[in-house]
Amino acid sequence: MTANSKHNFKETINHRQPDRVVVDFGSTAVTGIHVLIVEKLREYYGLEKRPVKVFEPYQMLGEIDDDLIREMGIDVIGIYGENNMFGIKNSDWKVHKMPWGQEVMLPGEFNYSYTVNGDILIHPGGDTSVPPCAMMPKSGYFFDALNRQEPIDDSTLKIEDNLEEFTAISDHNLEYWKKQVESVENSGKGVVASLGGTALGDIALVPGLQLKDPKGIRGVEEWYISTVMREDFVREIFERQTGIALENLKKIYDVTGNMIDVVFICGTDFGTQNSTFCSPETYSRVWLPYYKKVNDWIHQNTGWKTFKHSCGSIESLMELFIESGFDIINPVQINASGMDSRMLKEKYGSRVVFWGGGVDTQGVFPFGTPAQVKEQVKRQCDILNKDGGFVFNTVHNIQANVPFGNVVAMLEALKEV
Repeated sequence: MTANSKHNFKETINHRQPDRVVVDFGSTAVTGIHVLIVEKLREYYGLEKRPVKVFEPYQMLGEIDDDLIREMGIDVIGIYGENNMFGIKNSDWKVHKMPWGQEVMLPGEFNYSYTVNGDILIHPGGDTSVPPCAMMPKSGYFFDALNRQEPIDDSTLKIEDNLEEFTAISDHNLEYWKKQVESVENSGKGVVASLGGTALGDIALVPGLQLKDPKGIRGVEEWYISTVMREDFVREIFERQTGIALENLKKIYDVTGNMIDVVFICGTDFGTQNSTFCSPETYSRVWLPYYKKVNDWIHQNTGWKTFKHSCGSIESLMELFIESGFDIINPVQINASGMDSRMLKEKYGSRVVFWGGGVDTQGVFPFGTPAQVKEQVKRQCDILNKDGGFVFNTVHNIQANVPFGNVVAMLEALKEV
């Protein structure tokens, strides 16, 4: 499958019919696989038994090595920043035993402490001298952000406080990205880069998990309130953040060129199960101008495609996402209201690539039978892969407690479509 992965990927993201369905597992932090399932997949395929690296510890996503990529028929690979979401460098890997009994590889500076109940507390930058930023319940499989929101005084609120993590890219990081793209240049795969700095209010990033003393608006609830009550303040944050991002993107492109195929722009969620967090009018005022600046610059100066993640019922915003300049929308949350895949494909499929939506991760995948999983995978591929413009992935990351037989059924179905 490797020989034509890049070709098929290019065909599908340019809305031409590929020879077969293009498959992604693990190229982004929203299309990954929990480390426990990665270990089971390695065992299923008879690959070398070794602890799996956790490249994204917030969600405990496992690294998919080249040997597993080949077995699974994956066509897309991802490159990521040097530090993970907790501000810890992904290097100097060490073995750790997780509460569910699995031995995994975590970065050397991944220092944690425990609550009296046995929950795991992770600290920003691995610095246990400062308060923790996230917690994994002892019965859980991933981390949840802890609320470190200080009391807010609007009279002293400063834009700069919510820009602390958005800075000019360093020469060191430019060299890092140069080496990253060179390492995948001859992979024969599509390349997705999560460059960072362009998220615009992604609620997973607002708490500043990598910051030891986050200031400004950092609570999830407070942030959502602010998009309504402090709209001008939020827009100014986005304006400043976008300016920094564009300067950084220019520098990154100078050292990487078009060895990158797709850039992950943001994971800002706009959908709930039945509706959206904001009206189309609010999106048009608060987000669209800044997304458009980023997407327009990329399209005018590079060959990159741009990737937008948003879970939920987002059909009412699809035209605005397209107007914002996004080439790719992830996922197609087929179990959310108004997200019928056939309707979406017919209405928007010639203008945007659908990435994900191959199987329902809230219903059929965790609770259905292998036969039901196979049937849904084949149906979704039949609908969404017509005339290209579809990259297969589940609706979101594959979780630890999905029945492994259903994972196998999904992969078997992909061989048959």
